[in-house]
Amino acid sequence: MSDNQNPEQEARDKIDRKLNDSGWVVQKRNQIDWNASRGVAVREYWTDVGPSDYVLFVEKVAVGIIEAKKAEEGHKLTVVEEQSAEYATSKLKFLDNGRLPFVYESNGELTRFTDYRDPKPRSRPVFSFHRPETFRTWLKKERSLRERLLDIPGLGTKGLRDCQVKAIMNLENSFKDNRPRALIQMATGSGKTYTAITFIYRLLKYADAKKVLFLVDTRNLGEQAEQEFMAYVPNDDNRKFTELYNVQRLRSNYIASDSQVCISTIQRFYSILKDEELDEETEEENPAERKWQPKEPIPVVYNEKIPIEEFDFVVIDECHRSIYNLWQQVLDYFDSFLIGLTATPDKRTFGFFNENVVSEYSYEEAVADGVNVIYDVYTIETEITKNGAQIRAREFVDKREKLSRRKRWEQLDEDLIYNGKQLDRDVVNPSQIRNVIRAFRDKLPEIFPGRSEIPKTLVFAKTDSHADDIIQIVREEFGEGNAFCKKVTYKAEDDPKSVLAAFRNDYNPRIAVTVDMIATGTDVKPLECLLFMRDVRSRNYFEQMKGRGTRTIEYDDLKKVTPSVVSAKTHFVIVDAVGVTKSMKTDSRPLERKKGVALKDLLAAVTFGAQDEDLYVSLANRLARLNRQLTDEERDNFAQKADGKTVNQTVRDLLNAYNPDIIETKAFDIKQRQPEMTESQVKVQAQQELIDVARSTFTGKLNEYIENVRRVHEQIIDTVNIDNVTRAEWDKDAVANAEELVNDFKTYLEVHRDEITALKIFYNQPFRRREVTFNMIKEVLEKLKMEKPQFAPFRLCHAYEQLEKGNGNSPKNELTALVSLIRRVTEIDPVLTAYDLTVNRNFQDWVFSKQAGTLKFNEDQMNWLRMIKDYVSNSFHLEIDDLDYTPFDAMGGRGKMYQLFGDEMNVIISELNEALAA
Repeated sequence: MSDNQNPEQEARDKIDRKLNDSGWVVQKRNQIDWNASRGVAVREYWTDVGPSDYVLFVEKVAVGIIEAKKAEEGHKLTVVEEQSAEYATSKLKFLDNGRLPFVYESNGELTRFTDYRDPKPRSRPVFSFHRPETFRTWLKKERSLRERLLDIPGLGTKGLRDCQVKAIMNLENSFKDNRPRALIQMATGSGKTYTAITFIYRLLKYADAKKVLFLVDTRNLGEQAEQEFMAYVPNDDNRKFTELYNVQRLRSNYIASDSQVCISTIQRFYSILKDEELDEETEEENPAERKWQPKEPIPVVYNEKIPIEEFDFVVIDECHRSIYNLWQQVLDYFDSFLIGLTATPDKRTFGFFNENVVSEYSYEEAVADGVNVIYDVYTIETEITKNGAQIRAREFVDKREKLSRRKRWEQLDEDLIYNGKQLDRDVVNPSQIRNVIRAFRDKLPEIFPGRSEIPKTLVFAKTDSHADDIIQIVREEFGEGNAFCKKVTYKAEDDPKSVLAAFRNDYNPRIAVTVDMIATGTDVKPLECLLFMRDVRSRNYFEQMKGRGTRTIEYDDLKKVTPSVVSAKTHFVIVDAVGVTKSMKTDSRPLERKKGVALKDLLAAVTFGAQDEDLYVSLANRLARLNRQLTDEERDNFAQKADGKTVNQTVRDLLNAYNPDIIETKAFDIKQRQPEMTESQVKVQAQQELIDVARSTFTGKLNEYIENVRRVHEQIIDTVNIDNVTRAEWDKDAVANAEELVNDFKTYLEVHRDEITALKIFYNQPFRRREVTFNMIKEVLEKLKMEKPQFAPFRLCHAYEQLEKGNGNSPKNELTALVSLIRRVTEIDPVLTAYDLTVNRNFQDWVFSKQAGTLKFNEDQMNWLRMIKDYVSNSFHLEIDDLDYTPFDAMGGRGKMYQLFGDEMNVIISELNEALAA
């Protein structure tokens, strides 16, 4: 192609190249060779309305047309759809054809496609042209995918939550309306992945979908998704999903032809499309930790191994962080329906999915439905956390290398003043960490009353090194061994998966410390406490981190790992040691690319393919400055990790990528080898090759080394300043929320005091409360669950714990908790008191009063009375007939009691019913 081509010819040359890439051979109408390829695109083929720009033939059968336009006429592609349709319905010369179903409009840069077999044919943008074998496969089916979607049967709702039913039904309606993108917003813990697997199963079974891509953005999430696919059993088949359909989690660039579901990180798929080797460490980085955005991502080009029609549907997990810039190209590449899953969408997420939100299920709704649990905030504040500290000149301090943890003793040349934000990055103050951990330990009886072991706790640390410091101090302050507290990060020496499994399923570890591995997307249901020792500026990321605690878990399952619990999980607690709940949050990650960007983020930006000159120059300057501080040994280590490149060579490559003279020299060499390329094309290719050379140096291991070797010269251990706790209490908002909940509960009981038998007695005839039965209390509980699920008894008990110091506020079950609450609201008890403690106290008083005179109960009689007391603690009232059942029948039933108490038996029962309920 020459530089003076007209726009029409230039557009057709681009179209020809794209057709060739997609498996078509382009031929002139007077030079047709059907043996050249399965798919032949014939230029200027005659129809009865004039020559069509291209007619597409598959195995000698006409199947479609392409209407070509000049490059500058991209805005006119939809305007010429009528013209395209006319060609598609016209009669081709020499052929007896009907309507041609597959129609394109293209200018070589932009292409639109319409499948006229669809119920309501609608054009859509496509990255390139479909392959000939694809059209052959499509035509073998009686109906198009979009027509098959219309016949998906009604959803069987067994085993599905209401929010899941709503999401699936609305999504399928969106498919039927041929809406290309849809967003499912569901609160963390409400079953997004289960929902996705359910609709994927239905698409494969009922819509005969060919293949579905399930995209995640960390390897950990991919492994978790694979486990859920393997465990899934549909409600209309007793076989597991993986027994019905092939599921492949991509561990290499190979995609099995017979897989119907592919699970992959978006990083891996980008590398597959680019035909590049993947640095697998990039699959471990949580995108929410990244503070850069590529300005000009390296463009994806057509890959014949993976055509644009490879997947009918693409599901994007945690889509709020994986649909932008670099990664968006992966999504734009496929001619597929896109379905996003997230708990925390932002404005950009809504925009990307065309504001087609098929399901909105908020955290508040999930709490109301009992799908998630509530949380409260407990604040720990120390003086140094808030204000920082100062180390005077000439003090001796430790300086520590993060990788080896090696220390050296050094005298400060000048005063060092640091603030709270520098803690655990530039300066480590062991006393600050110790005071936070000690306050947490000492306040646990207040935060989790009645526990004999530490609730499962997840600590969020700033860095891997910070995590190590926290672990050491936690073990010391709690007086425990290695098993008690473990690190769960990608860099942990122990296998992070096995540690995570133990944290989820075993008694130990009680405390896990992480940086980002389980900050999002990982399910640890027994988790009851999140200790934040790092701040988070992203609103979405903070919501995701909070989501680790929202999972519900039943009593029996929770008791397996936390034996002292007395109920199912009712809430979790955020212990805020850094002001994370009060700091300003943004909707998205910062977009800074120049000054103020951390070295870690510059390294990540270049590694991941950002193409901003300022980033490359900034990184070059930082490395050049660092090189002046390195020892010879450190420079040698750098070269080993950079495949032999020195720091200076690396700096030179970064600067060359945007050096006009170097680019021009490179372009001249390319032009010599490929003279058919235009001047502009060779310049673009020259710069791209130089950029590729510069960024190919950087890997996860090298980046980690650079980041850590830099810190060896900067991190100071402050053992001079001793910290102290200035505040350790429930957050004011938590107390206000507790007061609101308690007051609403009081109002509800007042309103219904004359409608429910048990409430009538407690409010209007408290002297009759000895007559309150198990079924009466159960009636109140069932009404609450139906009308006001937010008034869950355990949640209300927790609210009272924050408002008043009660007498043993840990209820044994929901019914006894409810009795304690009703007694507190009706002011029978001055503070909330566990009902079994009330019964124990009243029993002691009754026995003492009975034996104050000549009456003395013998040991057999006392054992029987204690058995009655325990029964009333859980069932509230004893009838004569109850003596014929458990537990009394095993001890001889009513006959044995009569033998022990004689004619006084009925009197004893009546007195105990009245006394114990006092």
